[in-house]
Amino acid sequence: MEEFDSGGKPMEGVGTSTAGFIGLAERGPVEGVPQLVTNFADFKRTYGGYLSENEYGEYRFLAYAVEHFFVNGGSRCFVSRVAPQDAKCAAASAPAEAPVIEIQAKNPGIWGDNMSIVVTPSSKAKTQILEEIQTADGKRYSVKSSAGFHEGDVVVYRDMTSVVYNRVVKSKDNIITFEKEFEEDVVDKNLLPSKVISTCEFNLEVKYDDIVEFYENLSFNISIPNYVEKKTAKSDLVIVRYVGSPTETAVAPFDEIAGGEPEKAFCVINPKNGSNGSVSGITAADYIGTDNGAGKRTGIQSFLDNDNVAIMSIPGVTDPNVQLMLVAHCENLASRFAVLDMPRDAKKIEDIVAHRDIVDSNYAAMYHPWLIVFDPLDKKNIAIPPSGSVVGIYARSDTSRGVHKAPANETVRACVGLDCQFNKGEQDILNPKGVNLIRTFPGQGIRVWGARTASSDASWKYVNVRRLFIFIEETIKANTNWAVFEPNDEVLWVRVKRTIDVFLTGLWRGGALAGSAPSEAFFVNVGRNTMSQDDIDNGRLVCVIGVAPVKPAEFVIFRISQKTSDSVE
Repeated sequence: MEEFDSGGKPMEGVGTSTAGFIGLAERGPVEGVPQLVTNFADFKRTYGGYLSENEYGEYRFLAYAVEHFFVNGGSRCFVSRVAPQDAKCAAASAPAEAPVIEIQAKNPGIWGDNMSIVVTPSSKAKTQILEEIQTADGKRYSVKSSAGFHEGDVVVYRDMTSVVYNRVVKSKDNIITFEKEFEEDVVDKNLLPSKVISTCEFNLEVKYDDIVEFYENLSFNISIPNYVEKKTAKSDLVIVRYVGSPTETAVAPFDEIAGGEPEKAFCVINPKNGSNGSVSGITAADYIGTDNGAGKRTGIQSFLDNDNVAIMSIPGVTDPNVQLMLVAHCENLASRFAVLDMPRDAKKIEDIVAHRDIVDSNYAAMYHPWLIVFDPLDKKNIAIPPSGSVVGIYARSDTSRGVHKAPANETVRACVGLDCQFNKGEQDILNPKGVNLIRTFPGQGIRVWGARTASSDASWKYVNVRRLFIFIEETIKANTNWAVFEPNDEVLWVRVKRTIDVFLTGLWRGGALAGSAPSEAFFVNVGRNTMSQDDIDNGRLVCVIGVAPVKPAEFVIFRISQKTSDSVE
């Protein structure tokens, strides 16, 4: 019995509701891959809480946008933090006169000044010496167990009267050679020994608010897994560097850290001089970011390392340079959509249209006005940009109805009012120009009342049409990798066509495509009519697909006439 593939492959739709946010935060990484956040408590653990208006002004809206993304139905997003160029990391050295370790906050901000690092002595291994072995090279010591004793480890010998430090030169098969021979009688064969040797390490406990990281049995011995820099490398709070050098005589690491007070049971290190930087110095370049290579990108560029995000926003930042770069990012990747805010003070039609005219793209949409919400920080109502809530509504609509449904006529949750009210006349002017208004309707709450892209191309004027095509393109791309390097013949063409046919038929049945039959909703052509012999010879499989998306009923028109009753004899 043999198995082989003959039919099409099943297709799983890609996600369309994962969001990406960029902005200032209290703390968090400013370089590298954007961090996944699955709820607002998760955001606060990584990036801190709300930012004050006095210090951050118009750049403080990231936390509010992420919160209202989740409130309005979002389930997961990725966040990239931006910080002013002059922001600094809090730092401190061990209390000793000649510090052996330097501890620095993982990322910039005054938050690092509130950290506390507690150092305590510890030991990873302890044993007793059973026999002294005299050799031509000096004494070796037979121990009960050499497990945990590594070359370079500092050890301490203790008995009832003395404490002696030494260093391991070699450890193998329960035989240990030390840097110096013990002058004391160190042999103890008793069941409960009074003479023992122990390795010398230290514990590091890092505390910030309710976050605690604990690293035990750290060592300055670079050749072992417990080396202090190796063990703390994955810390979310600190970067620890060993800046000392091996001493001539063995000294316990904790004693080196504590300096003149080694008899203390613990020592505390408090980083200082962290700085949030000058927010007034923030420029478009900080948001646009720099491409320093994989894992070291910043700002918008950092999302080049992310394949999951489908919707992007930079809450409250209306600088044309930043918005145009975000739109360019989405267009270049052709797999994500930008949600843009209008300036809060754009209240007049001409001001709104002037800002709208900056962008012409079917990979972006603009929303206005700003939303009035409750601020848990200042305990009062404030205005926030609508992009965070709108991205959450995108996610909610995708989950409940599908990406083909226009994310409009949806209630904005946790919103108590609008910063500016627009009427039907203004709606009639702004909507065709590609400005999606958020409006209040009596008895229906506050709703998103527009689903237009910022495009001048009539074919791509609806948000749901562009996002549906992104979904179809990305799904086909992700689910046809199996065809690469297969023989480019009729068998492969039939399988590819059947695979895509089944997927698009499912979309049509779900209401995403127009037409009363699949033949009216889409077509899939692959074969000699789509490929030349040159294409086949050069390894190109060309598949031509056409789909008819469902357009939203943007204008509902009722024609009413008067019906008179004629008397009939």
